[in-house]
Formats: sequence, structure tokens, C-alpha cells
Amino acid sequence: MSDFPQKFNDSSSSQPGRGVVVSGPELWQWWQTARQQAIAAHVPISEVDWLLQEMTTLQPLELRLETFKDNQQIILKHSLAILTDLWQQRLDRRVPVQYLAGSTSWRNFSLKVSPAVLIPRPETELLIDLAMAAVQNSKFKIQNSKFSTGDWADLGTGSGAIALGLATAFPEATIHAVDYSVEALAIARANAEAYGLGDRIHFYQGSWLEPLSHLKGQLSGLVANPPYIPSAMVLELQPEVGQHEPHLALDGGADGLNCIRHLINTAPDYLQANGIWLIEMMAGQAPTVVELLEQQGSYHAIEVHADLAGIERFVLAYRL
Repeated sequence: MSDFPQKFNDSSSSQPGRGVVVSGPELWQWWQTARQQAIAAHVPISEVDWLLQEMTTLQPLELRLETFKDNQQIILKHSLAILTDLWQQRLDRRVPVQYLAGSTSWRNFSLKVSPAVLIPRPETELLIDLAMAAVQNSKFKIQNSKFSTGDWADLGTGSGAIALGLATAFPEATIHAVDYSVEALAIARANAEAYGLGDRIHFYQGSWLEPLSHLKGQLSGLVANPPYIPSAMVLELQPEVGQHEPHLALDGGADGLNCIRHLINTAPDYLQANGIWLIEMMAGQAPTVVELLEQQGSYHAIEVHADLAGIERFVLAYRL
């Protein structure tokens, strides 16, 4: 992947401030060939459409009806030669299409991504909905205004997706986003700035809660999508994940729970009373995570929540 950024950003054949102009029939022929290649390589053909939408101003309906074929001029971000090279990386090296386009959709955001960050998954969007529901939970007489305007932590922020989601869900809160990777933080900062949230999200380089020592006992909530894949399984993942996404964001140790154990043990020092502890996990880990929370002794009202596929994917708990 070392030559990927240079190739992707090569604009030598582009018209400054405009892009590269191609004809509709020319792009249609490229699209047809790419779709055939996708089928042969067992890659979803929908990825061809998605990549073209990211590289042009074409709309889904134009692609579905193939009306773009009649356009005299279509503006591409890059030349057809570069687009072809990117698509070959998808087919031959199984590079995720999101990395090729340099962006992905998540909730209502279009986020910049690179191989330095995990590609945000649709199921992770539910963490924001669960956080919002937890703030509205009246069972523990939580002062909603206090929690929705307080300090929240997004640990292992990666692209900044969760931090942006929290900042949007809680417009008066301050979000503290932490990541060990300097490269990931650069991506997250760029995404925050793109949505005008740079002044509400504070970024820290470091390991989990360590950079937030000044917030001990003050956090309203802690949200994380930590590494949770057992080490032996990482290289067995589909090549798009195991060979291209950062192992730092995937590898959770021998049983996949190293990082989650750490967050269970350290979070009580940082959360205020009834503060929210919320994480994503791997299918099958819920019973162990619940047991670890109970054994730690600083949590109550522990809940397991499923994703849209019915898989137990999230655990929510409150600080005693």
C-alpha cells in the first residue's frame, strides 16, 4: 500500500479546479467492463456504482437507468487511467473500495478514510442511538441536561466517526477523542473540521484514557469500538480486512478482550455517578463482557443490545 496515496492523488492529467472530462459513452464502456470484472472476481457490482458516484457527480438513478451514457461530458476527479488503476487494486489486491475513493458514508456524514483508520461500519452507527437513549433513561434519575451537555470520550476514535456522531447528538457537549495513531488523528481532525466540529471535539494522542487524566470523575459517557478480534483470527479475516485495515484497530489479544478488560477496569475512575459505559464487541463475547463488568463491581444496570442483524453487538452499563 505504500504507493497508494501517490497514485490516488496524481492529478497530472486533471484540469485545475475542474477535473478530467470524459464522454458519456466512454465512461459507460468503462462501467460495463468494471461490472463484468466485478462479477468474475466475486466483488459486489454495487461497488462499481459507488466508486463512480464518489469520482463524479452522477446520481444513483443515472447509473441505474444508464442515462449517463448520453451525456456529452462527464467530469471525473481523476483520469480514466487512474480510475482503472484504482479498480485493478480492488480486484487484484482486494483493497477496500472506501480506501480507493478515500471516503465512506456513515450516518449522515461522508468521512475521509485511509488505510490508517478502520472503515466505519453501518452497525457501529447504533452506538450513537444507544448513547442518546441512555441519556434519556429516567430509571436512575439522570439529569438529562447534565449528561447531554457534559464531557464525553470516544476512545480509539480512528476516522472520528463516533466523535462526530456524539457531537451531533449532543450539541452542547464537549467530545474528547483519543487515538494511539498520529495518522488516524490527522484523519479524524480533518473530518471534524469538514463538518465545523473542530472546536467541539478535542483530540489526544495516547492510549485509551491516559490522556484524559484531567477529566477523572467528570465524564458523562465513554463510547468505544475497541479492537475485539482474537489475534489468531485477524489474518483469517477476509482479505479486504485482514490485509488492508490497521491491525492496531482489529487485534484484541488472545481472546479478543484485552482492550475491553482494560476499559472495564479503568473507566470507573473517569466516569461520574451514573456515567455511561458503552462499547461495541464481537458476536459471542457478550456473556463474558457482562461477567467482567459485574465482577469489577463499579457498574450497574448492565444491558446487552443487538445490531440490526440480531447479533449481540453492544454492552451498555452505568457507573455506580
